[in-house]
Amino acid sequence: MAAIIPQIQHAKPLWILAGVFLTFIYVFLQSLMYVTSFRSVGVRLKLSDAVELFLKRNFLSVFLPAGGISSLAYTPRQMKRQNFDKNSIHKASAVYGFVGILTVFVVGIPVVGYAAVVNKDFGESGFWLIAVGIFIGSVFGLVNSLRTKGFFYQFLKKHFPKKISSIDEIFGGEIYTKHFIVTIFISILIEFCGIFHLLIAMFAFGATGSFSAAAVGYTISVLLMLVSPFLRGLGAVEFTLIYILANFGFTHSQGLGITLLYRVFEFWLPLLLGLFAFVWKGRKIVARILPALAIFVLGLINIISVITPPLAERLKIGKMYLPAELMHFSKILTLIAGILLVVTSAYLFRGLKRGWYFALALAIISFFGNIFKALDYEESIVALVIIFMLIISRKEYVLKTNRKYLRLGFSWFLGLFAAVIVFNFLSFYFIDKQHFGVDFTWEESLYYTLNSFLLFKDTGLSPRTGFARDFEYINYFLGIISWLLLFFSVFNVRRLVNDKESFSDVEEAQNLVQMYGTSSLDFFKTAKEKQFYFSDEVEGFVSYSAANPFAFVLEEPVCTEENKEKMIQEFEDFCTKNGLKSVYYRIDEQSLYLFKPLKKQQLFIGQEAIMNTETFRLEGKDRKSLRNGLNSLTKKGYTSEFLHCPQSEEILNEIQSISDEWLKEFDKEEMVFSQGMFDRAEIEKQDLIVIKNEAGKIEAFLNIIPDFAPEECTYDLIRKTTTAPNGSMDAMIVKLTEYAKSKKLMYINLGLTPLAGMKQPDNTAEEILKFVYNRIGSFKHYQSLRDFKEKYADQWENKYLIYGSDFDLLQIPAALNKITKPK
Repeated sequence: MAAIIPQIQHAKPLWILAGVFLTFIYVFLQSLMYVTSFRSVGVRLKLSDAVELFLKRNFLSVFLPAGGISSLAYTPRQMKRQNFDKNSIHKASAVYGFVGILTVFVVGIPVVGYAAVVNKDFGESGFWLIAVGIFIGSVFGLVNSLRTKGFFYQFLKKHFPKKISSIDEIFGGEIYTKHFIVTIFISILIEFCGIFHLLIAMFAFGATGSFSAAAVGYTISVLLMLVSPFLRGLGAVEFTLIYILANFGFTHSQGLGITLLYRVFEFWLPLLLGLFAFVWKGRKIVARILPALAIFVLGLINIISVITPPLAERLKIGKMYLPAELMHFSKILTLIAGILLVVTSAYLFRGLKRGWYFALALAIISFFGNIFKALDYEESIVALVIIFMLIISRKEYVLKTNRKYLRLGFSWFLGLFAAVIVFNFLSFYFIDKQHFGVDFTWEESLYYTLNSFLLFKDTGLSPRTGFARDFEYINYFLGIISWLLLFFSVFNVRRLVNDKESFSDVEEAQNLVQMYGTSSLDFFKTAKEKQFYFSDEVEGFVSYSAANPFAFVLEEPVCTEENKEKMIQEFEDFCTKNGLKSVYYRIDEQSLYLFKPLKKQQLFIGQEAIMNTETFRLEGKDRKSLRNGLNSLTKKGYTSEFLHCPQSEEILNEIQSISDEWLKEFDKEEMVFSQGMFDRAEIEKQDLIVIKNEAGKIEAFLNIIPDFAPEECTYDLIRKTTTAPNGSMDAMIVKLTEYAKSKKLMYINLGLTPLAGMKQPDNTAEEILKFVYNRIGSFKHYQSLRDFKEKYADQWENKYLIYGSDFDLLQIPAALNKITKPK
């Protein structure tokens, strides 16, 4: 690897370009081979998906044991989402792998035969070619036996009857001969690409091209990659190729260069493209972060460039062609631009559109400022590159500045500006001559006032007293405060709505919930920490909480089903205008179609447990442990009771004590947004289920809250004391089923179980969540919650988080944590 760059430096550039071009043809042919392999089993695969499939599998094959075969099990997420039949994918991959090995054998026979005729010794290549032939023959015989239900099929049917259905699905389908033959033809073209890559490498180093040497070298290198247990023969292939080329008369130096360049074409470039294919998924994060980091660096470059002495020769040339005032002004402007660029980088991270405009303007100022201050073209080139970078990434910055706060900021700025101007002007005009040695006229007073306000350090004034120095510092301080106020008002993205909604808004939202509510979460959509967006076109509202640049929407809009998509689009427009990014929390799987037009991403966050009260019974073997727990409670004198609303002060004091103890002893915190906290005023109006000990003291409680889903009831808080016996929670759930039946309600919503129930992760974030749920100890309480609810749940409903981009996902947890904490 260390010798690659030095050797390639001796190669002819034109032949290197030819080899790179052939590499892209090689990738295209490999992708086309995947297309025809899929067509041979009756599946249409897009060429773009085939390119991704090849590059990613090729990349993984380097790092997996027996990678050429094991990498065929990998399927990119993009293909999984197209709902291809898994068996068809496996069959097509098997066709691709089989044909790839078959053509090595087809091409290899005449090559090794030629080597034997000319008495070239290439070690055990003949043995490996025979082994490959035996392998191909064996695979073909086994597949044919399974397809025609021959001897091997009957053997499996007799000894492994449970596997027969799977075998029939995989091997029972038709193989389309036409596409299978085309696949073989393309694979042969791929083999010749490899041979021509070796020929190009020979020409690149000025050696005489030898087709026979290229054919033999390529074939044996592929055989080595096939039998290599890891890293696709890295090292072994290079060593063997140098040896083969030496047998054909190439010098050691030529052999080394040819081998390394050939491996760049066949191994390293496709590997790099595969890495790019994986990284491409996270391109939005790179597109957002890179410009922000770049302008931060540009800001530092500007500052360092100004405070360090310029090169004497450039300064001399500059003074010959540029006015001294322009060079001085450019220096000050570059310094100010550098400071502002450092600050602006923070706003680019947040995706602020006005921040992008500001960064672009500052980068342009930096470009000209560095040129005119001392002909610093290196810094100007950096600024120019960053200008192009900002232009390319402009679509990543969509958040708009809040106009209300922009107007307010400008008003304060103009007021402060006027006050500072008047103060400075009068101060200069009336200040005693002894402090600066100047008796200021009104024109001079105005001139020096503007100089100090613009933060020009070299004003031409020389303070002679301590008061004069303090006066200068005060002027600079007032100038800095004014500019900062203006700067931060430009970038203010706080929401337009008030922190507290008016009583009439809450009342209207509650009325709409009564009319259109269909969810167990609708009760929390009118909680006091919520904000409301009411539609201008239809009857309905969106319940959300704002934190940082995000507007977290609880579930779906409250309106008729046919108006939901329209309301979501309305709310999206509202967020864009007011500098907010929408995030939708706890969206049901059946409602994901509402968000398809937004082209947002989805993340599985858990499952909601639903219990059918009609099918629930305490009888039976499965309920034995539950019955034993309930019987044990009864024997100890514990009873479960209904307490109908309104609740008395005595009851409220008693259950509040239990709630406080539960929070403290079990190390819990109150949470809001998608659930409630202990609120005496609310709980007073709710029915309770309590567990009392033999002395009549409450040891545990559960509050029943309004549920707007049809034929369903639910609860919010379920808490107990540390002395409450095991089985108290079960006793309250069983009592809740009695309550539901008495109200003729068929279902009980047992709430969300976070992270649980994920079968197949759909993206990297879900893979991480599945890992932490199963492996990280601090998430074990979610598993305990799942185990508790599984005793009752008849069905589980998948819930999702809908969000904008991967970059947003990095910021969402902190913002979500902020809105779930009570204020």
